[in-house]
Amino acid sequence: MYPFIHIGHFSIGTFGLLLWLAAVCACWVLHRNFLRWGIQADAIGIVAVVTVTGIIGAKLWHVADTPHEHIFAREGFAWFGGLVFGILALLWQGNANKIGAIRMLDLATPAAAVGYGMGRLGCLISGDGDYGIPTSLPWGMSFPNGLVPTTDRVHPTPIYELIAGLFIGYYLWRRGSTQRPVGQLTGEYLILSGLARFLVEFIRINPKIYWGMSNAQLASLGSILGGIVCIAAARWYANTHPAADRSQVVEAKA
Repeated sequence: MYPFIHIGHFSIGTFGLLLWLAAVCACWVLHRNFLRWGIQADAIGIVAVVTVTGIIGAKLWHVADTPHEHIFAREGFAWFGGLVFGILALLWQGNANKIGAIRMLDLATPAAAVGYGMGRLGCLISGDGDYGIPTSLPWGMSFPNGLVPTTDRVHPTPIYELIAGLFIGYYLWRRGSTQRPVGQLTGEYLILSGLARFLVEFIRINPKIYWGMSNAQLASLGSILGGIVCIAAARWYANTHPAADRSQVVEAKA
C-alpha cells in the first residue's frame, strides 16, 4: 500500500488523489445525465460543491462519533455524514439551478454511486483502516504499510464496495433513462447504498455498539428506511398530482 507519494520534499496523499478521481468520475456521469435530459447546468461546479461539502460532513460526523480523534487527521471519514451533507448540497443546488431539489437528487444518484465506489479505491491504496476482518480467501490482502497497518490477510472491503457502487450506479443509470416519479430514484439509491453498506459492515473491523451492529449499520438502516419513505412519497405524489409530476420532467428536458 502507498499512503503517500513522495516527490522530493513533498508528500501527496493517495487518498486525496483517488478522491479527486472519484469526483471526476461522478462529474462525468452527472454531465452525461444532464445531456440526455437536455439540462443546461454546470456538472463540474455542482460536483465540486458536493465533494467539498461531503468531505466536511464526513469528517464532522466521524469526529462527533469518535471525539478522541483529531479533526485534521488525514484518516477518519464517516460515510453517513458525507451522505447527509452531500444531499443537502444537492438540494440547494437543485433549486439554485432551477432544476428542482428532488429532481436534482434523482439525476445525481448514478453519479453518487459511481463516485462513492471509486472513492473507496483511496481507502484501499492508503490502507486507512477500512479493510475487513482476517480471511483465508485467496484474494485476502495485508496492509503492512498502510495508515492503519496490519500484517494479517484481511477482506479487501473497499474492493467489495467499489463493485457494489458500480453495480448500483449502472442500475440507476438504466432506471433513469425513462420517466419515473420524482424522488423514486433517490429512494432506490438510499435503499441500495444503505443495504450494501449494512452487509459489508459484517466483515469490517468497525466496533459493534448496539445489538451487535456498528454505528454505520445503524445509519444504513436509517438510509434504507428513508429510501422506503421517499419511494412511497414519490408514488403518492405522482398519483395525486400527475400534472405537476410530469411538468418537472418536461422542464428538465427543456
